[in-house]
Amino acid sequence: MRDAIRGEARGTAPVPLSVLDLVTVGEGRTASQALATSVEISRLAERRGYHRHWVAEHHSMPGVASSSPAVILAHLAAHTRRIRLGSGGVMLPNHAPLVIAEQFGTLEALAPGRVDLGLGRAPGTDGATAAALRRTQTLGEGADDFPEQLSELTRFLDDTFPDGHPYARIHAVPGPVQGPKGRPPIWLLGSSGFSARLAGLLGLPFAFAHHFSARNTIPALDLYRESFRPSAVLDAPYALIGVAALAADEAKEAHRQVLTGALSMLRLRTGRPGLVPTPEQAEAYAFAPAEREFVDGWLANIVYGTPDEVRDGLDALQKRTGADELMLTANAHSGDARLRSYELIADAYGLPEVAPELASELVSELVSELD
Repeated sequence: MRDAIRGEARGTAPVPLSVLDLVTVGEGRTASQALATSVEISRLAERRGYHRHWVAEHHSMPGVASSSPAVILAHLAAHTRRIRLGSGGVMLPNHAPLVIAEQFGTLEALAPGRVDLGLGRAPGTDGATAAALRRTQTLGEGADDFPEQLSELTRFLDDTFPDGHPYARIHAVPGPVQGPKGRPPIWLLGSSGFSARLAGLLGLPFAFAHHFSARNTIPALDLYRESFRPSAVLDAPYALIGVAALAADEAKEAHRQVLTGALSMLRLRTGRPGLVPTPEQAEAYAFAPAEREFVDGWLANIVYGTPDEVRDGLDALQKRTGADELMLTANAHSGDARLRSYELIADAYGLPEVAPELASELVSELVSELD
């Protein structure tokens, strides 16, 4: 039986490799095209032995089309057979726990045994949009109540509210009330110490957003490991980190592609969100000194270059952090560049063209169909 949390390192990779997908929308492209690219990425990732494919909840960002992770994951589940699919993550304070329990119970019914539920406590957007999502101006309350919301969500997933509780007769469906079934493992996501400590205390797997909070990575992982208490879920800590990584056939092309994502982030951080610019637009942009400093700092935390350079950079990062899994996000204007990057990284690590287990499953399914 496959482990629901721990992946398997393939080829020469030091740890399992996975995909974090923001469903980016570039200038001149549409959300439909971006979502079609996500399907292609998921198929490629499955074919090349990546362990999981997560999508992240963001709102009111023109350059991102992943506002509804559960909807996207259902679509990806229909186009894949083996790769784990999940949220990286769903922002719990934006939603009623019962809604999330039913969405992910539905996903588990659609793709049994391969759905992950990653949860974050940030809004995944700006304050005004968060207020519209949560229908309140007191945004801090949602984050402060995160442990209570998490407990409520877990009880809905497991159908374990005690007698006398106001929700004791409420059942998340699909769910256990309909008969014994598995349910998605919960991951806590974070970019600081709060979720790291909570994940450790609860004995849950932890995912850290190294791709935009690199300076906090090692302190957060240390805190997670120090706080960890064995649970029914895990007997030892398991931590993955999100890594911005992009490989191209030539180093110059890799730089052109990652510059588009850096300019997109600069515009977002300065209140000018938009579609991801083209490489030509990024190269022609006249950066002010402060903007250039921001972009240089942003690029410093991206692992990019030729396949060999990216492989060496990922190896060094894994060794430095001790991460149990690397989840790679390739943010660029072009969907083709993103697909090419995942393929080149798989080649650099010698990941199999078709994972042996998948090949065996496909043969078995074909034989069954012929019979």
